[in-house]
Amino acid sequence: MISKTWEILHRARLVFILASLSVLVLGGCASIPTDPEERKAYTKTNDPIEPVNRAIFSFNKGLDTVIFKPIATIYKKILPQTLQDGIRNFLNNLRSPVILANNLLQGNLEGAQDTIARFAVNSIVGFGGFGDPAHDLGFKYRSEDFGQTLGVWGIGEGPYLMLPVFGPSNSRDVIGLIVDSISDPINTWADNTERDTIPISRVLARGIDKRARNIETLDELEKSSLDFYVTIRSLYRQVRDDEIRNGNPDDTIPLPSISLDEGPTLAGPRAQVIK
Repeated sequence: MISKTWEILHRARLVFILASLSVLVLGGCASIPTDPEERKAYTKTNDPIEPVNRAIFSFNKGLDTVIFKPIATIYKKILPQTLQDGIRNFLNNLRSPVILANNLLQGNLEGAQDTIARFAVNSIVGFGGFGDPAHDLGFKYRSEDFGQTLGVWGIGEGPYLMLPVFGPSNSRDVIGLIVDSISDPINTWADNTERDTIPISRVLARGIDKRARNIETLDELEKSSLDFYVTIRSLYRQVRDDEIRNGNPDDTIPLPSISLDEGPTLAGPRAQVIK
């Protein structure tokens, strides 16, 4: 029964990739309005398949209400904060090879050195990554992914997309998400040794951890939003722009034009855009 369940989840992973690509294609095929005012609004939001995105958004929100938020609430109440921190540190440590690769692709040698130092110190002194002594030594964790790398290279974000389960994204980040997943050495090892539960478990654990950390924040954000979908879209773009610039202002990377703060509405790794 358990093996059958994991087989279904593994197939779901492949379905997600296909679904992401189909949404990507839809975004590229959307027609551009000819009316000047409509075209101006279209360009500003860069959300050519908004009706589809809103439908997926509602679906994700339903999943969050029924599944992810209740699990995250129990997770937060039962597990002591120290254990939650340890799980998060361990999951972050597992991403070190992917982070290092993107450090190098971005030409960020200082970031690469920090990533190597963090992985070595936390793996050895931090009990396999559950502890984070590297932070106390001045090596702070900074996530990097291929979507950010493409942004650093000057590739535009493309149309805004709402992915099933995974939440807010764009065409650039969809490509980045797929590349990171395929190139992750732990995922490769797991696939080659028929340990399909490992990649799926990592995704689920990371999603639950991030959802648990943002329960109150997201509740307040939804209450204060006139349009939660628009809020999510705006906040996602702001957060990703900040991640690409590593928190530093850079005139070479245009800031998104936004009128509302945006926040996550869905449960899942990409949905939890609040750090």
